[in-house]
Amino acid sequence: MFAMVSPLTVAGEQQGLKPYSAEYKTTARGMALKLNRKLEANGDGSYTLTNGGKIMVVGFHEMSVFSVDGAAIIPKSYVYQGTGLINRRREVHFTPGSDTIRSLYKEQWYDLPYKEGTLDRMSQQEQVRLFLLNDPTPKEDILITVADGKRVKDYQLKYVGEETLDTPLGKLDTLHFERIHDDPDRKSDTWVAPGLDYLMVKTVHVEDGKPVEAILTKASVGN
Repeated sequence: MFAMVSPLTVAGEQQGLKPYSAEYKTTARGMALKLNRKLEANGDGSYTLTNGGKIMVVGFHEMSVFSVDGAAIIPKSYVYQGTGLINRRREVHFTPGSDTIRSLYKEQWYDLPYKEGTLDRMSQQEQVRLFLLNDPTPKEDILITVADGKRVKDYQLKYVGEETLDTPLGKLDTLHFERIHDDPDRKSDTWVAPGLDYLMVKTVHVEDGKPVEAILTKASVGN
C-alpha cells in the first residue's frame, strides 16, 4: 500500500523545510567525486536546491526552483547542465494553470501531460523529506510522480526498515527505502536520517551490475 504524496496527506500543524548544506562522497567505477548540495530560501518565499560536482574534465550542476504550499512542493523549474566532456543539458518547466510540462531532453523539447503533484528529479527529493517531516508514523511506502526526459513516471519507494549506519559523521539512525524498478537489473536504495530532518544520508544505485554509491560526509541543517 503506497502513501500518495499530496497537500491533503498531512493534517494538523505542518513542519516546513529548513535550509541546509551537505557534502557527499560518491564512488563509481573506482573513482571518487565530491558532491555539494544546498537548499536555500529565497526572498520571494520560494526555494532553490542546487547540486553538483566535478572530477577531472567531467562535471555537472543541477538546480531546482520550487515553492511550498502546506505540505506540498510546487515546482517551477529544473535545469541540469553537464560540463567538460559531457556537455549535455536537461530542463523541465512548470507553468501554473497549464495542462502540459515543457521538458528538454537530448536537444529536443517535449510537452508532457501535467497532473497535480507532478515534480522534477530534484524537487521530488524535497517532497519526500517534507512528507516524512509531517508524518507521525513515516514507516510506509511512498508514491510520487516525476517529469523526467520524455516521460512522466511514478516513483514507488518501498519502506525497508530502520537501520543504523556508520558514516563519516558517526553512527546515524536512518530509515531505508528502496525504489521499485520495472527492470530487475536496476536497484536503487536510499537511507534518510530523522535526526537531520530526513536528509539523505546514503544512496546506492546499481545498473548493469555497476554500483554508484553516495555517502554523507558533512551537513548543516537550519541553524
